[in-house]
Amino acid sequence: MPRPRSDIEPRIVEAARELFLKDGVDGASLRAIAAAAGTSIGMVYYYFPSKDELFLAVVEERYEALVADLDRALTPELSVRERLERMFERFAAVSPEEIQVIKLVLREALVSSERLERIVERFKRGHVPLILRTVLDGFADGTFDRSLHPVVVVLSAVALAGPAQVIRAVAGQRLPLPAGPGGNELAHALVGVLLSGVGAKVG
Repeated sequence: MPRPRSDIEPRIVEAARELFLKDGVDGASLRAIAAAAGTSIGMVYYYFPSKDELFLAVVEERYEALVADLDRALTPELSVRERLERMFERFAAVSPEEIQVIKLVLREALVSSERLERIVERFKRGHVPLILRTVLDGFADGTFDRSLHPVVVVLSAVALAGPAQVIRAVAGQRLPLPAGPGGNELAHALVGVLLSGVGAKVG
């Protein structure tokens, strides 16, 4: 009879996420993480040879599922507009746990160039090629203005889909602005901004 899968590894990752958020990766003690996970520091090292490997595991826990969702949303069988709407809707549904990891990634990217490099390398194998494929398809079918550089469109799509909607989710009604759309309504409005712009037409 096979042995049941141990829950030690996910307990370590969960404890690390909480302590990394509280104290930062450099400030969090592996002994404290082991204690919070109800295991020994030896078991922490068994699963994660370094603190940076543990940090990446914390990120991967949520990021892997996000990439899988985006892979489904950005399927080439759909029109570019439909793909973008589905991608923006996914970011509109960002969970509190994902927001925690986003905060952690942003903080650690600012304090450690090595962690930033590893995060960028992971993103280049994750959501970036999915979005780039969609943008290039948009240039091919005329969805996007061909006078623009693809980098401009990729950065615009990422900024509007991710940060814009995360800010809306986190800040909510605390923004010094009139009440506005949220959720899928905001997602579709932002796709409209991406495809049509916000500047008034002159002449």
